[in-house]
Amino acid sequence: MKLTGAIRAFLEHAEIAKNQSLKTIENYHHYLERFLGFCGDIDIGNINLNKIQQYRLFLNRFSDEKKRTLGKKTQNYHIIALRALLKYLIKNDIKTLAPEKIELSKIPERTVNFLTREELESLFTSIDSNTQIGLRNRALLHTLYSTGLRVSELTSLNRDQVDLKRCEFMVRGKGKKPRIVFLSPAAVMAIEAYLQTRKDNFKPLFINHRGSRKNDVVTFGEHRRLTNYSVQKTVRNSALYAGIIKKVTPHILRHSFATELLLHGADIRSVQEMLGHASITTTQIYTHVTNQRLREVHKKFHKDV
Repeated sequence: MKLTGAIRAFLEHAEIAKNQSLKTIENYHHYLERFLGFCGDIDIGNINLNKIQQYRLFLNRFSDEKKRTLGKKTQNYHIIALRALLKYLIKNDIKTLAPEKIELSKIPERTVNFLTREELESLFTSIDSNTQIGLRNRALLHTLYSTGLRVSELTSLNRDQVDLKRCEFMVRGKGKKPRIVFLSPAAVMAIEAYLQTRKDNFKPLFINHRGSRKNDVVTFGEHRRLTNYSVQKTVRNSALYAGIIKKVTPHILRHSFATELLLHGADIRSVQEMLGHASITTTQIYTHVTNQRLREVHKKFHKDV
């Protein structure tokens, strides 16, 4: 079996049998096409550890026309995609290199940035609530911080999806896995205040207000749904206006959501569920900034000079 055919079969399997997201399939395709470009359309049986070693050297030394290189994390993504391909082939009784023989590169332990309580207060109080866009931005920021949603999960929200009476709703995150998220009273009030300014019946919860088009009613305002980029820009500009120096993104608000929960005693398993993490290992990146036991040990035993 040739590599091109193996990649095609694997991607079709990811789409149909595993029902993986379009973004995941696009990423697999991108990474595997780079492997194909490196070694050519070889027979699957000719993939061996020596070829993998040469490919990893290629990735580590890679630079594009703008002299941009691949970080260790990105290099690992290439290897993860390759291991997924090999695992699929082995499962279908096609002889090739065993994926467990390929180890990932060690990368520095991941750290997270988050907003302090003072920065959060500055962010929310600095928003101009006298305009429709200001009310929308305030509702948007409160929703991100209250729920810990990913930006793509936020932009996909529809008005009929969000239960403001029960202060909760269901979203489908990575892998289309459902989870329940919860709205704080401040988030509910902010959303209600924003929706009161809306004179439309469009489906998206958050829309742009740059003007209407002839097909607005026909498309239910779908083309006016906020994009991931527009939300990122809104968060960044709101933080700058609030005088926050650090770079603030929607994901920083997600980090802040998780950090606040852990700081106030939430157990890590519950936080894992609320964030929609498939593995507890992913959630554990927050524990180094919320380790109350270490804080208490330091306070008890450290003596000032």
